[in-house]
Amino acid sequence: MAHTAELDSPETLPGMTPEMAPGPVGGPGAWRGSALRQRPEEWTYTLSAAEIAELDSAMRQSRGRDIIDIGKDDFPLPVLGPIFDDMRRELLHGRGFFLIRGIPVRDYTMEESARVYWGLGAHFGTPRSQNGKGQLLGHVCDLGSRYDAMKKPATSRIYQTRIRQRFHTDSTDFVSLLCLQKSKSGGGSSICSSVAVHDEMYRRAPDLLAELYRPFWRDRRGEVPPGRRDYYPMAAFHYHAGLLSAIYARDYIESCSRFPELPAVTDRQVAALDLFDSLVESKEFRLDMAFEPGDVQMLHNHQILHAREDFEDWPEVERKRHLLRLWLCPPDGRPLPDSFEERYLKLDIGDRGGIIGGDSRLNVPLDPV
Repeated sequence: MAHTAELDSPETLPGMTPEMAPGPVGGPGAWRGSALRQRPEEWTYTLSAAEIAELDSAMRQSRGRDIIDIGKDDFPLPVLGPIFDDMRRELLHGRGFFLIRGIPVRDYTMEESARVYWGLGAHFGTPRSQNGKGQLLGHVCDLGSRYDAMKKPATSRIYQTRIRQRFHTDSTDFVSLLCLQKSKSGGGSSICSSVAVHDEMYRRAPDLLAELYRPFWRDRRGEVPPGRRDYYPMAAFHYHAGLLSAIYARDYIESCSRFPELPAVTDRQVAALDLFDSLVESKEFRLDMAFEPGDVQMLHNHQILHAREDFEDWPEVERKRHLLRLWLCPPDGRPLPDSFEERYLKLDIGDRGGIIGGDSRLNVPLDPV
């Protein structure tokens, strides 16, 4: 894609610098890992035998439809449905995450696991495209791709490799993972409350926090919507309608150095990013989870950051680490500021988010591609 010869700096882009919260935000979303790791019963829900049977029955009833056509009404859950509604409200208005345990993936084919997971997800929101290929169902596994953030255009995403993923958010309201098979070692999931980190930065260094309310240039890594540039300006923190939302991926900020027309990140910006990263990585703020097959992690992306350890995989193909992923847009999500439009393309509650390339065709792949 051609670039304009001259670009405004992020600070001068009209309407791009978000409103700043007047102080610490607090609330149930401002949790710390040091406290919640002692109380896993608060954020873990283990499915009963009757609930598993209900999911299984709905999955088998859905076999007359293509997975992509299955909506909430096509996957009836008379018992679990109201429970999932409560979970969705907790995601949106409470701590922002859940771990659901017990889906019998070892008894299922790949298609059956995908149907159960898709149907469960339909009770939380509608699926969004996760990449420029238009994939609504993601496969998180090592495809043997050599990840090179500075390559132009980028040819792989980091979730397709075994290397560590730093704390980040995705381009959707909810992000979810279903574990099919865990790795030989490593690969643990970590999450962190962006609200808690924001409030700690306010207490420690409000001047550096202010830097995270100003836009950074971010790389699209080759997944460019029609009519857009290869990069876009976006702050890390946005305070809108009394709610704090975060959108963060340091790798995508740093790889903008491959565009010679863009200004370099300033020393002040680096200091703010370094403080942010040091807090999210600390044992005080982060919460680590070890997935087992059949676990479903649900996160509210606007207030939860997530990361993954690097891992060693099994040599046998059938034993390799494999997770399915959904990006979901709930019908009752929070209002987002205009500054999100550059990344989300639309701001309509119930219909926004995801990644759309120039020729994306929505699809549900049952094999990693």
